[in-house]
Amino acid sequence: MNNLLFISMPGGSEWLLIVLAVLVLFGGRKIPEFMRGIGRGIREFNDAKNNVKKEIEDGISEKDTKQASSTTSAR
Repeated sequence: MNNLLFISMPGGSEWLLIVLAVLVLFGGRKIPEFMRGIGRGIREFNDAKNNVKKEIEDGISEKDTKQASSTTSAR
């Protein structure tokens, strides 16, 4: 039987248990610092993703302009 059928998102009581475990492990003072670090990581990931996307789009547009200029000069 497929085991993936039994995996689902946590419900209300599971989230409560996860939050309590995080509080116990990190303490109340470390959580804002931890969240700031997560936010910084997400921001850096999105910046890198946008830079790669921009480079790909620039490369495609540069290739298109080279092809267009070579076809007009060949005529």
